[in-house]
Amino acid sequence: MKKQPFNLKSWQHWLAIGLGAGLSPKAPGTVGTAFAIPLVFGLALLPLAWSAVLIIALMVLGVYVSERTSRDIGVEDHGGIVIDEVVGFAITMWALPLSWPWLLAGFVLFRFFDIVKPWPVRFFDQHVTGGLGVMADDIVAGLLACCLLHGVSLVL
Repeated sequence: MKKQPFNLKSWQHWLAIGLGAGLSPKAPGTVGTAFAIPLVFGLALLPLAWSAVLIIALMVLGVYVSERTSRDIGVEDHGGIVIDEVVGFAITMWALPLSWPWLLAGFVLFRFFDIVKPWPVRFFDQHVTGGLGVMADDIVAGLLACCLLHGVSLVL
């Protein structure tokens, strides 16, 4: 079995890899996004202001654990670090109707923006480093997907 570069005894590494979701041998970012679905359901139970505060807290925590984990393993933005996808998908689904069609649309849009990296996602991916760099492009991808979905919800 191939040795993982993560210290599985470190809570920071565990959070960075999405409690193990990032250890998936195939498409860890997609698995990390799927891992966020229960979080999205939990956030939907809260008042919007509280869910926003928790998402912001997760962003800050994500910057810290991504920075720490990247530094520990010596890889700037390891594919197994998926806290950025978790937070990005939580942002995508903020204040949207919580049903499977909306979740599917949010999932596909977020993954599209995260993988293709259109402007401004690409700007943050290329110009921001460290833990903030790990998180920033996914935060922006989540904001783009969220805004697009809110626009669609207004016309439906």
